[in-house]
Amino acid sequence: SGIRRGSDVIRAIALGADAVLLGRPYALGLRIGGEDGVSAVLENLLADLDLTVGLSGCASLDEIDRSTIRRAER
Repeated sequence: SGIRRGSDVIRAIALGADAVLLGRPYALGLRIGGEDGVSAVLENLLADLDLTVGLSGCASLDEIDRSTIRRAER
């Protein structure tokens, strides 16, 4: 659980968060590749966040609100 992907960031912001913290992704990047691993994790997370914002139909994080997310139909 926790924030691991761009979609997790979007969900948290849509539900009212002003900020998010990352723990596990940093630790994994550090363990696998040291400083370069952490940089790679951050670059991938930011790319995923940009993609998720775009796919949501929003131009920026400022446009994200509760209406951005909805329950998946089963």
